Amino acid sequence: MESNPDISSSFSGLLLAEPLLMAVNKLGLEKPTPVQMQAIPLAMEHKDLLVSAETGSGKTAAFLLPTLHHLISLPSTKFGTRALILAPTRELARQTFTQCQHLIEFTSLKVGLVTGGDDFKHQQGIIRRNAEIIISTPGRLLELIEQESPDFSHLEVLILDEADRMLDMGFSEDVLTIAERCNAQRQTLLFSATLTHYGVIKIADKILKNHKVVALNTLYDRHNNIEQQIVLADDNEHKQKLLAWLLLNETYDKALVFTNTRIKADELRGPLRGQKLRVGVLHGEMDQKDRNRMMELFRDGEVNIMIATDLAARGLDVKGINLVINFDIPRNGIDYIHRIGRTGRVDELGLTVALIKATEWNLMAGIERFLKQKFKRRNIKELEGKYKGPKKLKASGKAAGSKKKMEPKKVAADKVKVRQRDKKNIGKRRVPSDRPASND
Repeated sequence: MESNPDISSSFSGLLLAEPLLMAVNKLGLEKPTPVQMQAIPLAMEHKDLLVSAETGSGKTAAFLLPTLHHLISLPSTKFGTRALILAPTRELARQTFTQCQHLIEFTSLKVGLVTGGDDFKHQQGIIRRNAEIIISTPGRLLELIEQESPDFSHLEVLILDEADRMLDMGFSEDVLTIAERCNAQRQTLLFSATLTHYGVIKIADKILKNHKVVALNTLYDRHNNIEQQIVLADDNEHKQKLLAWLLLNETYDKALVFTNTRIKADELRGPLRGQKLRVGVLHGEMDQKDRNRMMELFRDGEVNIMIATDLAARGLDVKGINLVINFDIPRNGIDYIHRIGRTGRVDELGLTVALIKATEWNLMAGIERFLKQKFKRRNIKELEGKYKGPKKLKASGKAAGSKKKMEPKKVAADKVKVRQRDKKNIGKRRVPSDRPASND
């Protein structure tokens, strides 16, 4: 999760262009909200963002202010829309349009509103008059695109507001079609009420590049359609046995196994195939041709178990994945969300199992704390291990460190050695090792 605690708690501290600060002051906005404090500095660095923020959190200004700052700071003489904002409904589009009008009051920027229900030719005229900013619903914009009205070849910023709601309304393909018509070098900002929505994960994989994540309190969905379990393991060898048992005994259509490295992914393939399991591997070191072929085998069900790294799984969109196993615990909560988001789609139930050894307990506890959830502890009797978890826990859920006390005999012996050393050194001067002793 990205955060920037050092920035100022005032809008002026965000280094926004003066006309925007004048507009902010006129609107009576005194200090940035949490989402604004975290998202605006990153967006002003022209980074792609994936942001979780609920309605009423100030998210609209969180994407409008850095976008408007960019347009003001870097004027363009090229024809065509410079910033495009997609919203799921006409009402939200109008609200965003109104707020944008307020924020550009002291600038020469022009904004246009394009939604269903309004005059089609009038909206074509709005676009032809070269408004720098267009706010639109996907359906009407796609109609205009089919008439070849908008020119997004020089688009600098694409914003998806309330992406989860937009996708639930069936706009997924429309959004992707629109994104494909936009300048590939653009900045993309994706705002959603949750990061755990399957469609959001899918579309983020396809349209964001090396993005940063800003996750606020709206992240913590309960995943009612996903059962999340942990199984304790003694070591990697024990993990391999647990993995094979799960893949042989659980009921699933397709399973996805995550490792943190390609080496581990390759290592697991052989033993699992030895168990007569239909296993494939997907990682970043594979040629694209081989990756495409492996994906086809997985989609078609010829391979029903895929071992993958996080990088390779970005963009992986396969129906029927109802079992996700974390052989290695992911390095952070966001990666965990992306992994489990491959299962438990809207109309399906999913099971996720994380195999945890002692050195991974704190990582797992950190993810639980991040998600504000507790994973279900599971014990596989056939493969019960020795590791039962930490004896003592901190309030955070992490293992409490225990310093080993020295045995009394060893303590006494060490004290004798110190006294003997001190006697030998009485009356001696310490001489730096890099020069000879003085004769004084």
